[in-house]
Amino acid sequence: MQKIFMITAIVFAFLANGLGAFAAHALKEKISTVYLAVFQTGVQYQFYHSLALLFLALLMFHIKNQWLIASGVAFITGILLFSTSLYLLSLTAVKWIGIITPVGGLSFLLAWVFLFSGIIKAKF
Repeated sequence: MQKIFMITAIVFAFLANGLGAFAAHALKEKISTVYLAVFQTGVQYQFYHSLALLFLALLMFHIKNQWLIASGVAFITGILLFSTSLYLLSLTAVKWIGIITPVGGLSFLLAWVFLFSGIIKAKF
């Protein structure tokens, strides 16, 4: 799982970087400032949690338990649901897409709880 988490984290970070540049240059004139801020929030959270996923993958060289695997899955789920829903909301202005965002936010929170639990349960 470590390699999968590392590769996923790197791809997500790469995409966050590209999407941030896309928003700053291509979207600036095409969508409202409100939706631009929503898009940028998606990029920010994607970047933060990509780095968290990379950290988690590196931590798994020292700690092996199911809590850390659950954390990684929750980080990935959070990025897919939270950030993607914000991107789609920004680009389409379809309001109902916003109901997906809190589920992604909950996934992020669970990821952090699982990471905490995995470290607490670890035997050093």
